[in-house]
Amino acid sequence: MTTRRLLTFGLLILTAGILAGVQLGSVVFDSDLSKSLRKVEDAFVLIAQRYVEDVDHEKMAEDAITGMLGALDPHSLYFDAERMRRETEQFDASFEGIGISYDLIEQSEGQDTISVVSVIPGGPSEAAGLFTSDRIIAVDGQSAIGFNDEQVRNNLKGPGGSEVEVTIRRPGIAEPFNVRIVRDKVPIVTLDIAYMMNGETGYIKLNRFARTTHSEFRRALRTLKSQGMERLILDLRGNGGGYMSMAVRVSDEFLSDGQLIVSQKGRTADTNDAFHATDGGLWEEGPVIVLVGPTSASASEIVAGALQDHDRALIVGKRTFGKGLVQNQFALNDGSALRVTVARYYTPSGRLIQTAYESGDRSAYLEEKRELQRHDGALALADLIAEVADSLKYRTSSGRTVIAGGGILPDYIIREDTLDTFTRAILRGAHERDFVRGWLDLNGRRVYDAFDRDLWAFTAGFQITSKDLDDLYAFARKRDLLGDTQESGGEISREEIDEEGLKALLKGRIARRLFDQSGWYPAFHPVDQTLQTATNYWGAAGDLADSYTAR
Repeated sequence: MTTRRLLTFGLLILTAGILAGVQLGSVVFDSDLSKSLRKVEDAFVLIAQRYVEDVDHEKMAEDAITGMLGALDPHSLYFDAERMRRETEQFDASFEGIGISYDLIEQSEGQDTISVVSVIPGGPSEAAGLFTSDRIIAVDGQSAIGFNDEQVRNNLKGPGGSEVEVTIRRPGIAEPFNVRIVRDKVPIVTLDIAYMMNGETGYIKLNRFARTTHSEFRRALRTLKSQGMERLILDLRGNGGGYMSMAVRVSDEFLSDGQLIVSQKGRTADTNDAFHATDGGLWEEGPVIVLVGPTSASASEIVAGALQDHDRALIVGKRTFGKGLVQNQFALNDGSALRVTVARYYTPSGRLIQTAYESGDRSAYLEEKRELQRHDGALALADLIAEVADSLKYRTSSGRTVIAGGGILPDYIIREDTLDTFTRAILRGAHERDFVRGWLDLNGRRVYDAFDRDLWAFTAGFQITSKDLDDLYAFARKRDLLGDTQESGGEISREEIDEEGLKALLKGRIARRLFDQSGWYPAFHPVDQTLQTATNYWGAAGDLADSYTAR
């Protein structure tokens, strides 16, 4: 069994907003609020002092906070001190450590070994010579076999300038060897890749909106423009959000001076605001297609909603998540924090993108979103718009109808990608990851050096061979995947498998580990159904751009 862990970033939280600390001690309570607060305090003290058994005060306090938040909405959350530290790292876009992502691989004796999945470019481990598939078997002379995630973090992360010595077992080298690494700032990029797909089409993939996103995005735009970009694909699929301010600034690069980007409305005057575009955006002309999907949320929806409402970009993909709530972050005295909804945000046409919810019932909330996705798959776009109540229909700048009530509905909906049964089975259990790890153990360093450690040389020249597929099928047969995937009984035949798609999947996985996250995209894009379908709509995107420029 393998568990993927990242030292780079934690779980993406679907949030947008300016995360501001507040001194709770300065809040003035009215008499009714003070009375309710005293009631909670009395109950807490009574239970702590009189309950028949000792109670965990810390856990009881956290449970009480979680219970209060559960009566609000699905996005008001409590973060303990450790989780808060990881969240801060994620959105600050850097941390101090050695700069790797890793797997914990279960060995035959039942203990886990740290396996390097990828080495972060520009980080300390790259400088020290670590490579994908290296196994870290000891840290500062102490065995690391059997480490859990907390032990990995505690031993490998640390303040910049401090040193750590790791013992490496490298496939193909008989004896383990030691590597000394000087910990340093490790950048966490929010832009996975920016590259020219062809002579005129630029592609940018943003994975979230953190402190550095706007500067990364502007740098990418300048580079692509210098390479002759005439039209742009902005990929926000899988982007769960982040800072509202970054979404506003990214949107500003596309929109004309003074145009409304997003507004927010809350209960108090200080939570009401509106954000407008300024002059001098880097891509205020030229066709744009924005790719979105079910996990494009929050800040991603701000960008997609603003560009759709102003008819600046064509939105393509699947309905987005539907989170239109603004959170502020309130620090507590032990390093933990509350992230509390203080306002709702609205697109320029006035749409609230938030999906309906009943208090904090997350299971019902998420099921509602899944139901919307299933419903989208059964109807044409015009029918989806027609069945919505008139109160949820809005108009874009040029008069097109768009709807509220649950995410951003794309201008062109791409139905579910079709995968053959075998590929689905391989992906369902992450079996391809295990296969690629073994492949890299045998071939990784040789292939990396053969292409001069250059992603673009690898993308152009590397091919998955028939032997590689033979090895994959043998691997799958050992895991009973070929027989299990054939509903009619018997082993699935190779004729039933999309081998070109399978080759692209494996090539992308190999590229991701040899280089970094950016390696995945150029390898997989030729078989990316949503992306390839979107390129059929450049005519419509061009018409939007021409109309926008003429206004």
